[in-house]
Amino acid sequence: MARLHARTAGFPARMSFEDMNGTAYSGSGQYGAWDGHFFGTMAIEGWGLIIEPGGGMGITQEIMKRLSVGTRLVSHYRNVNAVGYFFWAEDAEIRLSFEPAILAYRYGSDPDALVEVMGHVGFDLRDGDQPNEIAPAEDFAERVGAVFALAEHLTGVKLTTRLLEESTYLCAVAPSAP
Repeated sequence: MARLHARTAGFPARMSFEDMNGTAYSGSGQYGAWDGHFFGTMAIEGWGLIIEPGGGMGITQEIMKRLSVGTRLVSHYRNVNAVGYFFWAEDAEIRLSFEPAILAYRYGSDPDALVEVMGHVGFDLRDGDQPNEIAPAEDFAERVGAVFALAEHLTGVKLTTRLLEESTYLCAVAPSAP
């Protein structure tokens, strides 16, 4: 919360997953938007998990670098159009970023560090994923599973639907600009 300069005032102490998702679209702005980034967080196995329904704070490189100072950050984003991103950062350095639908383009200071692990968790890298080729729609669900498995490899935390839906979250709004 402190690194995000987030405010919790006006929110219940804890919210269910369902309530958090509803609150995400009940801000005072146009279409229920908040003045800033609405998110929920919880502690799990020594990690902080942030869920930001309908937002993109978790893939904003400036914010990721700030949050990862002195620690590791893993971020997965997916929107309603199946556009997705994965980031792994260590101590303000983005080590790996890629779009799960286009595996040929991997960026960061060490974009190939996890290639072997990526293969083990379910990404099919045998054909190299041609740079101008987007994965077919039927591959998206498989790739989302592989993204969560890669995050689990980096954090040691297994996220399940049950865990996410049965947990409670401390909710807040972080300013759009620090």
